[in-house]
Amino acid sequence: MNYFGTDGIRGKFGQMPITPEFALKLGFAAGTVLKREYPKKKPIVVMGKDTRLSGYILEAALQAGLNSAGVYVHLLGPLPTPAIAHLTRALHANAGIVISASHNPYFDNGIKFFSSEGKKLPDELQNAINAELEKEVIITEPNELGKSFRIKDAQGRYIEFCKSTFPYHLNLQDFTIVMDCANGAAYSVAPAVFRELGAKVISIFDEPNGLNINDDCGSTHPENLQRAVVKHQADLGIAFDGDADRVMLVDKQGRLIDGDHILYILATKAKKKPHGIVGTVMSNMALELALQQANVPFVRAAVGDRYVLQALDENGWFIGGEPSGHILTLDKSTTGDAIIAALQVMRVMVEQEQSLDELVKDFKLFPQVLENVRLEHMIDPFSDSVMLAAFEQAEQQLKGRGRLLIRKSGTEPVIRVMVEADDLAEVQQLAKHLAQVIRENAVMV
Repeated sequence: MNYFGTDGIRGKFGQMPITPEFALKLGFAAGTVLKREYPKKKPIVVMGKDTRLSGYILEAALQAGLNSAGVYVHLLGPLPTPAIAHLTRALHANAGIVISASHNPYFDNGIKFFSSEGKKLPDELQNAINAELEKEVIITEPNELGKSFRIKDAQGRYIEFCKSTFPYHLNLQDFTIVMDCANGAAYSVAPAVFRELGAKVISIFDEPNGLNINDDCGSTHPENLQRAVVKHQADLGIAFDGDADRVMLVDKQGRLIDGDHILYILATKAKKKPHGIVGTVMSNMALELALQQANVPFVRAAVGDRYVLQALDENGWFIGGEPSGHILTLDKSTTGDAIIAALQVMRVMVEQEQSLDELVKDFKLFPQVLENVRLEHMIDPFSDSVMLAAFEQAEQQLKGRGRLLIRKSGTEPVIRVMVEADDLAEVQQLAKHLAQVIRENAVMV
C-alpha cells in the first residue's frame, strides 16, 4: 500500500494513517531508511509542526520511532513549513519532517518529509520508507538509540533568514500592515519579520489554541482581513494559511490580491525581469496574456506545488505559483514560502514607490466559472464523441480570448468544468451548457 500522496501523508486525526501508532511506525521506517543512507553516523532529522493540538501527539510518536531506529531528532516546535525546509539545510540535517495539514481544518493533520537540501524528498527515498512500513518493527540495541534535542533559537534563525531576503538598504517604515496569521504556524514569526523591517503591524488571528487554526481566517477566508484593512486604513493586508506556505494580499481598498496577481507583480513590475514564470492549469488566462505582452515566457504545470517546482527546475527558472497563493521564489527559498513571497511584493512596492493597488491597476482577471458535475460513477468525458465535440466547439468559440478546462476529480465521481473569458455572461452560459452536455451523455458512457 502507498501511504504517500502528492504532498506527504494526510488525513483526519485518529483515523489511519494519521494515528499515533502509525506515526511511531513511520518514524521507525524513516529512521531505518536514513540509517541505510548514512551508515557511518547517526542521521539527524529536524522536526517542526503547526499549531494543531494533534501535532503534539504525532510529534511524540514520530520522535520515539526515529530515536528507536537510532536517529537524532532536533525539535523546532511550531514553525511555518518553509522554516523547517530552511532549517533542515541550515542545520546540516539529513532530513526534515513537518507535521501539518496546511489550510485544512484542525481535525486534519499530515506528515511531510524534506530532503537534506530542504526540498521534496526524492521518490526513491519515499518509496523505500513506504516499503519499510510493511515490515516488522525491530528496536535497535540500547547503545544504538538516538536522542532528541530542542532547538531553542529556531524562531530567531528563521526570522533572520526571512529578513535576509529583503535588501538591507530598504525598509518598511512607511507601511501599516494588517496581518492574518490564521491562528497557525506564522503567529509569532511573521509579525516579527515585518516589524523588524520597520513596518507597523496589526496582527489578527494570532492566538492559536490548537483548535482554531484556519477557522474562518487565513488565506482561505480573507473576508475579515479585507474589512480590517479598510477599518485601520492600512496600506495592505497579508493573510497566511495554517502552515504559512500560502499567502493572499489585500490592497488598501480591501480588494483581494491572489497568487496570479502576485506572479504578475513579480514578473512585470520588479526591477529585474525573470527569465520565465510557471503557473498551473488553474492560472487565469489574463496572467498568460499579460506575461505574453511583457515578453516573459510562461508555462503551465499540473495543480500542485510539486509540479510547479518540477517545471521550474526543467526550465531553469525561479518564480512560479498557483492562484491559491502558493508562490515559489527559488532564488530565495527551496520551497513555497508565504512570508518571503509577501516580502518580495513589498520590495517592488518600495522600489517602484507604488501602492499595491497601483501595481495591479492594469491587470484584470478574466471572469472564471466552475461547474462541478456529480455523476453516479466516474467516466472519462473525453471518451464520448458527443462530449468531445461540445468541448472542441467551446474551445473554438473561446480561441484567443478565453480558456476551457475539463478535469476529473481524483477523489469523487465529479467532472469539473472551468470556463474563463473576457465576457462573464458568455462564460456562465457556456459552463452551464457543457455541464448539461456531460449530465445528459454520462449515462450512456
